[in-house]
Amino acid sequence: MGERWTPKSWRHLPIEQVPAYPDAAALSAVETQIASFPPLVFAGEARKLKAALARVAAGEAFLLQGGDCAESFDEHSADNIRDFFRVFLQMAMVLTFAGGSPVVKVGRIAGQFAKPRSSPTETLDGVSLPSYRGDIVNGIGFTEDARIPDPRRQLEAYRQSAATLNLLRAFATGGYANLENAHRWMLGFVKDSPQSSRYQDVAGRMTDALAFMRAIGINPETHPEVRTTDFYTSHEALLLGYEEAMTRVDSTTGDWYATSGHMLWIGDRTRQPDHAHVEYARGIENPIGLKCGPSMKADGLIRLIDLLNPKNEPGRLSLICRFGAEKVGEHLPGLIRAVEREGRKVVWICDPMHGNTVAAGRYKTRPFERVMQEIEGFFGVHRAEGTIAGGIHLEMTGKDVTECTGGARALTADDLQDRYHTYCDPRLNAEQALEVAFRTAELVKAERSHVERPRLDAAE
Repeated sequence: MGERWTPKSWRHLPIEQVPAYPDAAALSAVETQIASFPPLVFAGEARKLKAALARVAAGEAFLLQGGDCAESFDEHSADNIRDFFRVFLQMAMVLTFAGGSPVVKVGRIAGQFAKPRSSPTETLDGVSLPSYRGDIVNGIGFTEDARIPDPRRQLEAYRQSAATLNLLRAFATGGYANLENAHRWMLGFVKDSPQSSRYQDVAGRMTDALAFMRAIGINPETHPEVRTTDFYTSHEALLLGYEEAMTRVDSTTGDWYATSGHMLWIGDRTRQPDHAHVEYARGIENPIGLKCGPSMKADGLIRLIDLLNPKNEPGRLSLICRFGAEKVGEHLPGLIRAVEREGRKVVWICDPMHGNTVAAGRYKTRPFERVMQEIEGFFGVHRAEGTIAGGIHLEMTGKDVTECTGGARALTADDLQDRYHTYCDPRLNAEQALEVAFRTAELVKAERSHVERPRLDAAE
């Protein structure tokens, strides 16, 4: 790669996972139009998230990242956004109060529309068509017309992202996230679940703590951190023409920022160091995530870290590890040792979803216990290596879906057909996501109580 970077320098390099648009002129016209649109997020917000992730890297906070596998145009509604935000707040409160750690909240939302695929085509009943690559590219319907990549879908993705962000900002700052509302965040279908009583116990203890704080003069009126929260967005930077159009110069620093989301990540299929996706990501100042699967080798990881975070800036780069429950103990220690040996500053995140997908008849699913086994293995490896398990990255929803087996209600393969609504990969439902939060909180608490962490402002 050359030293000089521009938002379009990726165009001169090899690229994977690119849709074959039939009309190049129409694609160019859409990208030009998007480049004139207002930013969705702002440079100052991305810098604030980077600072928060630096605290995660130092063991002073924990990252909760989660949301839809792939956002859908058809399912975009205020109720769905509200329900997702509610369960996310519940999970964050459990991790904060039961886990004893501040939580950085990052959603896979308001931009998570494009999906990489293992094959360029899908075959059904002997008919082969281009693969569905997310609503920003083509339609999920199994017809020739639906599967033609249509650049106009990028305009709808922008509009939906803007509307989603507008509502999320209102929820985060308009009183909905007030900790005094914790009892009201419970989703209806979770009320009769085993997680309900556990959550209500945590919420009750939170209420008692808030009552004490009020008594000594700390209340939502005088301390906005009690009634508001910081919530950030993230997505995979897969469709680089769209990302380029949304890349802007920050007027206060002169640096380039992606304004499509606060944090962008590079997928396991597009992390080639001399290819387009790494070239694009290295030039923006946003926090960047890098998916690390079983094929990632230690020397390759160090090369990518040096490309993506040459200044070794805390909070800039997060390594999102997705090995599978049976492989985390095999692959993670070598990567940690290489990073520690080279003195690189990163956030270690566990993605327990993508390495644990199995077939159950005609459905893809993820067994809940395998999800938890990978999280527990992730924490165990970091405990053994003396490093910091920084966060979890989940595909989840606030809806009462039946896509992952197991959990407190012990969903089986026979239950999957009831409410299997995902457009791509199976998601944890709200009850399962809350159970993950409780069990992860125990791991966070144990880690924080046994390991003394240096503060960010400590001398080197």
